[in-house]
Amino acid sequence: MAVAASLGLVAAPPASAASAAEPPAGPTAARTEVTVSPVDLDGPAISTVTVRVKNAGPQRMRSLKVAFAGPVGWAVQPSAAAVSGSLAVGDSARAEFRIRVPEKRPGFALRTFTATATYSGGDGAGAAAGTRTEAVGSPLPDLAAAYDNVGVTDESDTAPGDYDGDGNSFSAQKLAAVGLTPGATVRALGAELTWPEAEPGTPGNVPSAGQAITLSGQGSRLVFLGSGVGSAATGTATVHYSDGTSSRGQFGFPNWSFDPADLHGATLVASADGRNRPDGYGNAGIAYRIFAHSVPLDASKQVAFVVLPSNGNVHVFAMAVAP
Repeated sequence: MAVAASLGLVAAPPASAASAAEPPAGPTAARTEVTVSPVDLDGPAISTVTVRVKNAGPQRMRSLKVAFAGPVGWAVQPSAAAVSGSLAVGDSARAEFRIRVPEKRPGFALRTFTATATYSGGDGAGAAAGTRTEAVGSPLPDLAAAYDNVGVTDESDTAPGDYDGDGNSFSAQKLAAVGLTPGATVRALGAELTWPEAEPGTPGNVPSAGQAITLSGQGSRLVFLGSGVGSAATGTATVHYSDGTSSRGQFGFPNWSFDPADLHGATLVASADGRNRPDGYGNAGIAYRIFAHSVPLDASKQVAFVVLPSNGNVHVFAMAVAP
């Protein structure tokens, strides 16, 4: 079939006469697949990116056009390309684009690339998109490397604590009474998590601010252990997989005291009696709590790192992948 060679498009020929035949439309058509190749981010450079579009059917795909874009301000040539002819069910087309990658900057950053295919026929949707997100720099090696809040103190020395911004903190003694001691195993929502090994009076949790944290594993969901400050402790976590794809999920925690224990869909894990205040232990008889919540994972993929929500009211003590 004819190909727009100057635009870098190659349409794969039909595998057989049977695949070239146009089958009748079924009740549930498969979705068109759009995938973006890895991008060389070692700038300054011009990198070549390949976009692959697969006609998942159930009809022949016609009038296929592919558009590609990178981060804001990154020049792409061409910005869009068209395939002459048509694609049989199961066949693919490739589009090559060139993108100007700027010089690397210090620190960690995520770069997202998006390809959009428009067409007639195929799955009947008329359009499909695919994205690829890649990291520049390295995420933090583990959650402990992001700890920057003192949420647990000893009752004999409460001054270092400031879990809630008012100088209050969990009592190490009262947490120990319910099994939360440094390094203790916590089982919640199918995951096995480790309570921070931080000693009382030292940083041992993360107010979420979009930190990227290295995490490996493969399973059905990612479980977070934490508690909220205020009643608006919700946000979206983004999980990045080793194949360059990602998924997102929203979760939240109730306030460490007073909110309903199931607010935002959370699960109560432990309740400590009272809290430490700047002037010592107090508020006996009031529960200060730790919760679990989770976001779904693509169980077929290997987790590479996690980007925490951008909401400092969400305090995370631990996270782990559940089978």
